[in-house]
Amino acid sequence: MSNEVTEVVEQLARPIIEDMDLELVDVEYVKEGKDWFLRVFIDSDTGVDIEDCGTVSERLSEVLDKKDPIPHLYFLDVSSPGAERPLKKEQDFVKAVGKQVAIQTNEPINGESVFEGKLLAYDGTILTVLITIKTRKKEIQISMENVASARLAVMF
Repeated sequence: MSNEVTEVVEQLARPIIEDMDLELVDVEYVKEGKDWFLRVFIDSDTGVDIEDCGTVSERLSEVLDKKDPIPHLYFLDVSSPGAERPLKKEQDFVKAVGKQVAIQTNEPINGESVFEGKLLAYDGTILTVLITIKTRKKEIQISMENVASARLAVMF
């Protein structure tokens, strides 16, 4: 049911968000304790502010009230994905080339399944990441089929 809700909400939210020259990053529909949360993450090349989130929330709330795709009570939360934005769509990976990323794989590569480093390239099927092992830099290639999760990473 969660996937069905997120798909419907994406279809309803996308025109609202794109009309404001923003990007729909992700939609989550999750139960935490006894409460359900519908989270819509938005962004733009220049970032988003509280007013953007509030406007999207108001406009989306009106549409959700009319269409009523969710059978029970939930909390709507519209926000920015933050500095460690998840990478899910092809364009997310394209935009992330040259940036620091954190990737978790389904299957280990050389005994490791978590990699942090600079995304050097993405060809549509393979990610090339420059990682540091102790003091040595090494390029690794990760098949998109092996990516369990990926996000931008803030390095200190």
